[in-house]
Amino acid sequence: MGITGGMKCLKYLLFFFNVIFLLCGITLMVVGALTQVALFSTLMIKSSIASGGPITIIGVGAMVFLIAFFGCCGAWKESYCMVTMFAILLSLIIFVEIAAAITGYIFRQKVSEVVHESLTTVFSQYNSVQPQFRDYLDKLQISLSCCGVNSSSDWVQHKPDNNSVPDSCCKTKTTDCGVGAMTDANKVNEKVQYRKCFS
Repeated sequence: MGITGGMKCLKYLLFFFNVIFLLCGITLMVVGALTQVALFSTLMIKSSIASGGPITIIGVGAMVFLIAFFGCCGAWKESYCMVTMFAILLSLIIFVEIAAAITGYIFRQKVSEVVHESLTTVFSQYNSVQPQFRDYLDKLQISLSCCGVNSSSDWVQHKPDNNSVPDSCCKTKTTDCGVGAMTDANKVNEKVQYRKCFS
């Protein structure tokens, strides 16, 4: 009787935790899909490598969902076959995690290059894009207390007078504070954030 009670408790615990993993899998797929949409609509990053992250998140979410499904069904129906499949899939996760860690380590420089290139493209389109997009870049610079991809001088080539930065780069934010802020090289660091947005 004690063994039966213990097995029943184990069954419900397995079911309960797999329901949580099932919900986590759905959440990961939704987050991955929303991130993919945000990359292509908000940031206008068109690189296939840039979309690798969200696609990976969606894939991991689908895998977690599938494994949790086998765990839930196996526990609830007390199916030996499904519990075995659940155990096999859990073992595969270990190999996938090891492969993902190795891949991430190998391609870390490439990911950094893609992000840098994408940010440079995005910042160069500051004057020609929709207002909400400019607001997004301004909020990014304000929240990170940064200016430009590599430095505030990145903006010089993108502003008509070659001496201005967006107001979001100013240390003290006022209307038109960025106009002519790069004129006096000695006072640039007093007026403009010197920290770069990509590091």
